Amino acid sequence: MNDPTSERKIEHIRIIENDRDTDRRKYYFDAVHLTHRALPEINLDEVDTSVTLLGKRLRFPLLISSMTGGEHDLIRSVNENLARAAEATGVAMGVGSQRVMFTHPSARASFTLREWAPNTLLFSNLGAVQLNHGFTLEQCREAVDVVGADALYLHLNPLQEAVQPEGDTRFAGLADRIAEVATGLDVPVAVKEVGAGISAEDARLLISAGIRYIDVAGAGGISWSRIEEHRNGEEQGAGLGIRFQDWGIPTPLALEQLAPFRDRVTLIASGGVRSGIDMVKAVVLGASLCGLASPFLKPAMESADRVIEEIERLHREFRTAQFLLGARRVADIFDRPELVLAR
Repeated sequence: MNDPTSERKIEHIRIIENDRDTDRRKYYFDAVHLTHRALPEINLDEVDTSVTLLGKRLRFPLLISSMTGGEHDLIRSVNENLARAAEATGVAMGVGSQRVMFTHPSARASFTLREWAPNTLLFSNLGAVQLNHGFTLEQCREAVDVVGADALYLHLNPLQEAVQPEGDTRFAGLADRIAEVATGLDVPVAVKEVGAGISAEDARLLISAGIRYIDVAGAGGISWSRIEEHRNGEEQGAGLGIRFQDWGIPTPLALEQLAPFRDRVTLIASGGVRSGIDMVKAVVLGASLCGLASPFLKPAMESADRVIEEIERLHREFRTAQFLLGARRVADIFDRPELVLAR
């Protein structure tokens, strides 16, 4: 494997495997306390956890968040296992950055997932900053077509790029480039961070650019700053990635900051979401979908069945928490901040 982007993806996986502190485990959702119902006045078997997003019905509002992609047997196996599990359990999935497939065409095989997930909600994915480095609307269309995706993620990662040895840091004027893609693409465009959060000012810019789906992807989970630090030598300024490893807006706070925009944008919550209880809290705070990535990585390296086991655990937790709030449907708890007790 000679492609440097694919090699970097494998490096990322090995770093996450070997350094457990790349997952910051801040558990910010633990500070959100919900109103328990001792008399829920419903039966557990009446609880319906299903939701519909972008025309696709999901068993519950779970997104297997973007992880990886590239020319390597391990990467192809991981994505296939994730896609098979997503289809089997009726949850959504996003692929990792597809930039690699434009420099190394054989990497496309790791993104052609409709064979394994013919029905479920799929997101393709490109780094937004690449729009300032020559990527065009045509390449965005190609990324969507290869996945057979229902929507395109454009990810924002200024911190990761600033720490990364080969980082692309030309972020000036990017909102206008995003607007061009949002206007020209035939599928919806969602914008996400990769672990540092989306602020209210970011949301204003994105909404002005025509974006109607935002993944806040806040701080609290995997730190790409710390991951990239492992790849830095002294000449690149070793220590910068560690200094910024906890930088960003915690996911619950990002959801609260974006509450005033709920009438104009659909929110997705990722970043430090680690349980079905966290997912329910995110829904209460206004998230329509909840993304997890790192909890699925090790299972996906083993088999689709292991990923399914993890999804089933999350579903049991989500369903139980919904029951304990006395809610038959997810709509009964969606965007209900009054269910949050004073912190």
